[in-house]
Amino acid sequence: MATALMVTAVASLAQLFALSTTRNTSAKNTTFAAVLAQQKMEQLRSLTWGFDLLGLPTTDTSTDTTKFPETAGGTGLSPSPVNTLQQNVVGWVDYLDAKGQELGGASAAPPTSAVYIRRWMVEPLPTNPNNTIVIQVLVTRHRNRGTADAGSVIRLPDEARIISVKTRKAT
Repeated sequence: MATALMVTAVASLAQLFALSTTRNTSAKNTTFAAVLAQQKMEQLRSLTWGFDLLGLPTTDTSTDTTKFPETAGGTGLSPSPVNTLQQNVVGWVDYLDAKGQELGGASAAPPTSAVYIRRWMVEPLPTNPNNTIVIQVLVTRHRNRGTADAGSVIRLPDEARIISVKTRKAT
């Protein structure tokens, strides 16, 4: 009787240990994805979006943010196509390896060494399209997301999605 009770207890603890290990791994992946999303958000928010000395609006629409360090010849804060969070759209996607090192974003197809896919969307706020933009960043693992990319794009476990608003302010 004591042996049966001991076996049951050890089996329960083994299941608890396995579940705990799975949850810790998922939490680590989600945290890392959030860090990668925040890095991209900071990069996008640092681009010029304001007024020049004459009071005219000025926007960076040429910085290539798919590379680090940034270069010219990209999309900057240009409004993105509506599907940039659903699929890899050149100019609004970059790829990262397991350590978060950037692999570029020159292609819609991720490189074989890509572990993370980072997509972003820049869209004017409908109520103030000339002076306010909404920036969204979605970091996913390189895998089949099933129907999660349909419609409003669902965040799956081990992924991160950050949304920010940027408004021009006169000085």
